[in-house]
Formats: sequence, structure tokens, C-alpha cells
Amino acid sequence: MINTRYESRLAMLRDAMARSELDLVALGPSSHMRWLTGVDPHGDERPVLVLVSAEGAAFLMPEMNAEAARKGTDLPFFVWSDGDGPSDALDAALSSLVKRRSDVSIAVDETMRTDFSYLLTGLFDNPRITFTESTVGALRQRKDPEERAALSKSAKINDAAIMAGFDALREGVTEAEIVDTIYDEMKKQGARPGFCQVAFGANAAMPHHHSGNTPLEVNTPVLIDAGCWWENYPSDMTRTGVFGQPSAEFLAAFDAVEAAVQAAITTFRPGITGREMDHAARVSLTEAGHGNAFLHRLGHGLGLDIHEPPYLASSSSDTLQEGSVFSIEPGVYYPGRFGIRLEDIVHVHNGELEILSSLSRSLIRRG
Repeated sequence: MINTRYESRLAMLRDAMARSELDLVALGPSSHMRWLTGVDPHGDERPVLVLVSAEGAAFLMPEMNAEAARKGTDLPFFVWSDGDGPSDALDAALSSLVKRRSDVSIAVDETMRTDFSYLLTGLFDNPRITFTESTVGALRQRKDPEERAALSKSAKINDAAIMAGFDALREGVTEAEIVDTIYDEMKKQGARPGFCQVAFGANAAMPHHHSGNTPLEVNTPVLIDAGCWWENYPSDMTRTGVFGQPSAEFLAAFDAVEAAVQAAITTFRPGITGREMDHAARVSLTEAGHGNAFLHRLGHGLGLDIHEPPYLASSSSDTLQEGSVFSIEPGVYYPGRFGIRLEDIVHVHNGELEILSSLSRSLIRRG
């Protein structure tokens, strides 16, 4: 029998479809499908879809994947073989779900392969196509208690892993060796390593630096950005420290980045846009003389995907509502000198921001 969690999500999706006047939602093998149904089929060139209408829901599923996928759901399957191809099975699935093939409004999974979407939309006359921002995308932004608990546990494991990295700093150690230390701690805690950026000195001036064999020298800033996975939910956090003594210039910039974090947090109110949050942090850094060194958006949502809506950027109209989980991560980057970023993941709970990490943002000093 289908898990009641997914029954509830299907019901919420149909309510959202009615509000958006949508006849059909079509999802490919993606985090959208996993969130809605719990099914996470192998994704390749063989079309896999879950189709949802007001009348029902069904899977288009390759024969070779059907047995494994059926273990996770009792939604009906329309199975196709490599010998026959997917067209007839897809046509039958649509006939069971929609009453007409013209003047139909369809929300297509924006992460789905283009050939999958063309296969689907080609069976309709002049369909009105949109994406899932008002349906699955909007619903995924409101994290339920189970999701919040997994995200919180992932954050706590990540806290310990990042501190293990800072504790392993010593003269001559390489960025790559600190990455290994952090990954080892994640595994020790039962999590799956996700990503890790360790940047010494001027390397931190590249926001997406790839950690390598740079050795650590005394009096060097250190930036660590890492995340792991716990029960399919990620963490993501950045802390900046120093091995030895920091320069006055570095300390002033560090304080400015922390002030930008505080500006964003204090600006928050339920329903605020990502643009407004980004603006608050950007104004703070500009007033401190670092505005031109803030090279990226303030933050991104976090859930089944490590980057998902809502986005906190100067171009974003996404709203931050009860249940939203997102990063606040201002930074400044000075090529050839240093980079500083401070990142926390926050959860909107009872109208306020709750930080999932327990690790202070204060400058971490070692050496």
C-alpha cells in the first residue's frame, strides 16, 4: 500500500493543480519524482514518467525497471519493453488520466530530459506548457517535520566534520589532505560525503576553488565549505578561519561578512522575497566598503537537492515562507589575497529563522 506520506503529497499536488488550472503534471526520474512518490528509478535514455491528473496518477515504466520500482508504490504502471517502445504505453496511460488531448495545460518537470517531454507533449494538440514552480516546486519548499529532522541531523554531522578539518591544520598539510580528513569524519558519523572545498590563502578568493596540493603556511586564512548526506538530505556550511595570525585587513573583512549575515537575518520576515534578503546583505557589505567583492547570490534552498528553490538573489522573486529551508552565505573575494564566506542553513519555523548548525560563525583560530 502506498505510504500515507506520499498519499498526502499527491493530495496537496492536486490542490495546487486546481489552483493553477493545470490538467496534468508530468515528472521524470528526478528529485521531484522521489519527493512525490518515493520512487527513484534508474534514469537513462528509456522514458520514465509519473503522470498526475485530477482523475488519477500512473507511471510510464520500462519493463526492466518495473519490478524494482513497484516495491515503492502501488500506483498503476503502464509498462513498455525495448522491443515495443514507449509510445503505446504512454498513450494508454494518458487515456486513463485525461479526458481530452487538446486545450490541455501541462506542467512538465524542468529537470526532465527534453526527449521525454517531447514524447509526451507530442501526443497533445497545442498543449499549454509550463514548469512545476507553482505545484511540486512550491510544495517542496515547505519542509515537513521528517525532512526538517533529517536536514538538522545532516547539519550536525557536518559541524563535526568541518571542525575535524580545522583541528587537523598543521604547517605543510595540503588542502586535499584536509578534504580526506573531513570525508573520513562524515563516514565515521554514518553519513555519505557530499562535497568539500578546502581553500588556503589566495585560493579562497575563487568561490568555487577545487582543492588540491597547496600546502598550508603559517599566518594563512583557511576557508572550508562542506556538506554530507543523511537519509537522502544534505547539509551545506562554510566557515572561515586562520592558521597563525590574521592580518588587520582580513579581520576587518571578516567582521564585515559577519555583519552581512546579521543584516540578512534581522531583515527576515515571513513572505519576504529572496531579492530583499540579498539586498540587505549587499547593502551591509557595500557600506563597509566590500560591495564589489561580493560576487554571488546570498543563498539557495536546500532539500532533496543541495541547490533548489527558493533562491536569494537580486533577480529572485521567490518568497520565503513557513517551512522554507535555505542558505545565508555572503562572502568577499580578493584575488591574490584571500576570500571569506560564512554560510548557515536556516529553517523558517513559527515565523522565525532557526539555524540548523550548532557551530559558531566566529573566526576559527588554529596554529
